[in-house]
Amino acid sequence: MADFLSAAEAARRLGVKPATLYAYVSRGVLSRGKAADGRASLFNADEVERLARRGRPRRPAGVADITVESAITEITGHSLRFRGLDATRLAVSRTFEEVAELLWTGELRSAREPWQARPAALAAGRAAQAALPAGTLPLERLQVIVPAMAATDPLRLQLDTAAVLAAGRSIIAGMVDCMPSTATSGPGTSGPGISGPGISGAGISGAGISGPGISGPGISGPGQPVAERLWSRLCDRRASPALMHAMSAALVLLADHELAASTLAARAAASVRADPYAVVGTGLGAVSGALHGGASLGAETLMAAASGPDDVPRVVAELLRRGEKVPGFGHFVYRGGDPRAVVLLDLVRRAAPKSGPLAVADALVAEIRQKSLPEPNIDFAIATLARVAGMVRGGAEAIFAVARTAGWIAHALEAYAGPGPLRPRAIYTGKPAADGP
Repeated sequence: MADFLSAAEAARRLGVKPATLYAYVSRGVLSRGKAADGRASLFNADEVERLARRGRPRRPAGVADITVESAITEITGHSLRFRGLDATRLAVSRTFEEVAELLWTGELRSAREPWQARPAALAAGRAAQAALPAGTLPLERLQVIVPAMAATDPLRLQLDTAAVLAAGRSIIAGMVDCMPSTATSGPGTSGPGISGPGISGAGISGAGISGPGISGPGISGPGQPVAERLWSRLCDRRASPALMHAMSAALVLLADHELAASTLAARAAASVRADPYAVVGTGLGAVSGALHGGASLGAETLMAAASGPDDVPRVVAELLRRGEKVPGFGHFVYRGGDPRAVVLLDLVRRAAPKSGPLAVADALVAEIRQKSLPEPNIDFAIATLARVAGMVRGGAEAIFAVARTAGWIAHALEAYAGPGPLRPRAIYTGKPAADGP
């Protein structure tokens, strides 16, 4: 028997469809390698043979396999890659706009087109969110802004690649620029800058770790980076270059994560040719869930409940006593720790080492580790950034949503070019058929 089998050979040996074969990979039942061309999949012949003799693995109750082929993001148990490039390296060396263009086009290059929404879209989005009650969370504002902008775009159903790319830039810019600004001209948040050697890697030509600098608070305009514009909507403090670098890195790290729940929902919408605004609106609905992007709000609330580092054991104990999980810890894929959280927490610690909220966050991590519970995930990391920066409540959710919009657009582009609807089937578990009414 050969050392490796092609996907067709492995599926034939197991007596399954290719989609089921890739589902085995996503569940960790089979490992997968790449052929020399970097595209074709290869499977270890011995692994396939053992599985064939053992029989098909039983699916745990409540778990469904939905497998979609995609060239955007690759996740392993310890890494995340966008178009083959390490996302953690991109986070410290590239802007969010550059990484969004990479996800959309496969090319890592500086943004050539302006990231701005049309005046009519801005007017509609701002008016829609301005009518919401005081205290409305940023994510809830975004859920109103996007459909309002859509109503001003009569060509939104133009789904060729160039039109979708333009819509993606406009939607993200509009989401940010339509939110109310909290920026003032007050004193800045102090913190040391970040310096270090260049980061090298595939497709990255030794870009320095310092990242894009920020010149001040104020009302940011369309020519400024998305990270800066979003900061002014979520925080009334001036950002140090180091904290803004952490903000930019957070947007990159969250830009896509394969078929997370919101992306699956957005991709399903795109597969039936919903317009880009509707795709993003679908994603925004799903990402608010407490088991998805909404987990960062739970982590923010947990940190706010502790009066200081010494109060953390009480807060955690009360949470566990109520039978609740500690938000922001553990991950379905990264069993050994979320690499995105490692990078972002390190940037925040270096940006504001004497921060009180950071001391609370570190005490939480220490308490959880003492109880042998899972490591912090990206939701905890962005909540820590939001707390250290002094952002409005729900700021972490907004960072997540704006960042992930880039991924939703990338998956929409793939779905638009695909054969048709993404239509999973249900396994009926109800009452058997009966005669009569």
